[in-house]
Amino acid sequence: MKKKIIMRSLLGFPIGIAIGYFITILNSLVWADGSYSPCVPELISLMGNEINAVILQMILCGILGTGFAASSVIWEIDNWSIVKQTGIYFSIISLIMLPIAYSAYWMEHSAAGFLIYFGIFVFIFAIIWITQFFIGRHNVRKMNEKLFQTKDRERQIR
Repeated sequence: MKKKIIMRSLLGFPIGIAIGYFITILNSLVWADGSYSPCVPELISLMGNEINAVILQMILCGILGTGFAASSVIWEIDNWSIVKQTGIYFSIISLIMLPIAYSAYWMEHSAAGFLIYFGIFVFIFAIIWITQFFIGRHNVRKMNEKLFQTKDRERQIR
C-alpha cells in the first residue's frame, strides 16, 4: 500500500501540473479575450510578478495532483464500505483542494466566495462519483453475466 501511495504521488505531481496548465488554457479561451492568462491578477499582485505567480501556481497544482493521486488508494481498500471510502476520500481531497484554491486565488477571499467554491467542488465531486458508481455497477453486472454463462457451459458439459 505504501509503495502504491509513493508511486501514485510521484506520478500525480506532473499530472497535476499538466491539468493545471490545461485549465489555464481553457480559462484563457473563455475569459481572456484571445490572450493567455496563466493565473488570476490577484495572485500576480501578491507574488510581485507574473513568473513568480505562475511558479507558485505550478507547485500548487503539482501538490494537488499528488494529493489526489495518493489518496486514490482509498478506493482499493476492499474491507471499507463505499460510504467510508467516499467520506474519507472526500475529506482528504477537500483538505488539500480548498487551501490550495484559496492560496491560488481560485476563489474569492470571503465567506460567500468560499461557500460558492465549495458548493461547486461538491457538485463536481458528486457528478464524478455518481458516474463512476454507475460505470462500476455496469461492469459488475457484465462480469456476473459472464460468470453465469461460464457456469451454465460447465453444467452443460457435465
